[in-house]
Amino acid sequence: MSGYLLVLCLALLQQGGKARADPPGCINPEAVRVAEEALEQINQDRTNGYILSLNRLYDLNQTPEKTKWHITSRKPWKQCEVRDIGDVPVYGECELSATFDAEVKLQSYSCAIRKVPPTAVVSVCPDCPTADNLNEPVVKETANLSLQRFNEESSLANYFTLENITRASSQWVVGPAYFVEFTIVETVCSKTTDATELGHCPPMDCQFAHRGFCLGSHLDHEEQFEFRLSGGKKNSSFKNRKPVDVTCEIYEPQAAVVAEQAHAKSDGVHGGHQHDNHTHLHPHEHMHSITPSSDVTVSRPRGSLGTVVDQPAPIRSAPAASSCPGPHRHNLGLDRLKL
Repeated sequence: MSGYLLVLCLALLQQGGKARADPPGCINPEAVRVAEEALEQINQDRTNGYILSLNRLYDLNQTPEKTKWHITSRKPWKQCEVRDIGDVPVYGECELSATFDAEVKLQSYSCAIRKVPPTAVVSVCPDCPTADNLNEPVVKETANLSLQRFNEESSLANYFTLENITRASSQWVVGPAYFVEFTIVETVCSKTTDATELGHCPPMDCQFAHRGFCLGSHLDHEEQFEFRLSGGKKNSSFKNRKPVDVTCEIYEPQAAVVAEQAHAKSDGVHGGHQHDNHTHLHPHEHMHSITPSSDVTVSRPRGSLGTVVDQPAPIRSAPAASSCPGPHRHNLGLDRLKL
């Protein structure tokens, strides 16, 4: 069993309790493997925020970047697109410790992330969206209008309610355009619930409650317009409403994934007996299963190994290894920014 101690300004490869004099380089395949697998475990441990992607190793210290996928999806980071200059990019550093042999086991981590300064974005792309305060009334309005449209057009059995607004930005199109990203959770209210009662729909307090991640936009201009559903049918509830678009992905609950795996194992033992469907799936074009980790029945609580916080960029010391820092995998469309 060996261990990497990955910390800023300190890079040691520990073997049998003794530190090697020559630190492993940032292009060392084994160091890269440990960093990649440890980052996957960091993302699996986290309970909120966005999935982090590896940009490069800096003195065996990871420099991650945010992807477009929320942690709710449990999607592997290598399958996630990194936010570039047009998506209000975020970058940072992670310090971690991990033991490894054939498998990597994350011991602890500490990550600091931050948005790329708006001035850096505007200087390269004047028309790109810039970040907005999540507490702005127009941001909350955009999220609520987006969720309302999703609930009205969704074919899912129950209504969903807003959980958290996670990102907001704006830009000028034919007028001010606002963009929001937010998470939603299934409520106890079915689609047969009277509209006057929707304000009293609590989230479903159940391990099988579905959660989702949504992208909404709201174009604010004086013209009135009318939504039409597929086939040209008018949607009268959206008549005279400001233009709103929304797309949501609904994820199968972790409990359903575990139950499904348990049933699959049971089927293998008992020769393929049929079981009732416990996944509570509803037909919908945006339904996705949560991507399970290597061990979905994790005994320890998520979030127990480390933290990810918003923090200004630290002053970095020179790397100890001659081949550090490693090459960038992304530059976010900002060549002048030192990531």
